[in-house]
Amino acid sequence: MHVASLHRFPVKGLAGETLDAVELSTGAGVPHDRRFAVLRGDTAFDAASPRWVAKEKCVMLVRDHALARIRLRYDAATQALSLSADNEPPLETSLATAEGRERVAAFVARVAEPKGGTPRVVEAGAMSFTDVPENCVSIIGHASVEALAAAAGHPVHPMRFRANVYLAGSTAFEEFGWLGREVVLGGVALRPFARIPRCAATSVNPETAERDLTVPKALKQHFGHVDMGVYAEVVRAGRIAPGDVVTPPSDSRRGSEAWLAATIRTARLYLRQGLVLARRR
Repeated sequence: MHVASLHRFPVKGLAGETLDAVELSTGAGVPHDRRFAVLRGDTAFDAASPRWVAKEKCVMLVRDHALARIRLRYDAATQALSLSADNEPPLETSLATAEGRERVAAFVARVAEPKGGTPRVVEAGAMSFTDVPENCVSIIGHASVEALAAAAGHPVHPMRFRANVYLAGSTAFEEFGWLGREVVLGGVALRPFARIPRCAATSVNPETAERDLTVPKALKQHFGHVDMGVYAEVVRAGRIAPGDVVTPPSDSRRGSEAWLAATIRTARLYLRQGLVLARRR
């Protein structure tokens, strides 16, 4: 098993970038991942004391599927950002300035036409704008995506799930068995702490920006859950690059205190995202 690819998503809800390598620090996520978010105009946010914001407060794919039309390039050193979309003049600006953030918000508003008032771009503080209020890394095995595609009889692009790390050589949904245990990727040790319940944002094809497959329904129908991938915390810092060997946990600890704690955190994600009822349909 090995690391297939690495990704970051500098602006929550917009397209990501493929990375050649990444240095991970203990207790942190991928640097510059979800560093910025495009908030709905009716969302309160104190830029002087930034806090984590739930995805429902953001312009997001589940409501605004045209976001998938936007392509992005980001320079972390300078905060220079390039945006492009079909039938729109490209934008070259900087997220380091208020004017630049306003231009990005205006570009997103033209393309996605979100509800909730004029959107605005904000920067995260110590906590990135992931879907959970913890700094973490998301991991998915390609085999899990391929199993869904085979069961649904429909192509499934891995980037529907916007993970930081994709793995090759695992078995379908193998990563679920790693909850509460350490897995080593290259020079980094991570501890998966929750499965990732998926919402309707994954129904948007990242290549066409169209809703062409109801992913949560397909997962529930064929596998009895709506999960794809795991969230993991970094417990030993280091470097990861594509091709690095992945060493999964060597022993099974289902029923252990750590595994039970991870299971509870997954349940809390379902409650937070309003997916408990979806599982019962």
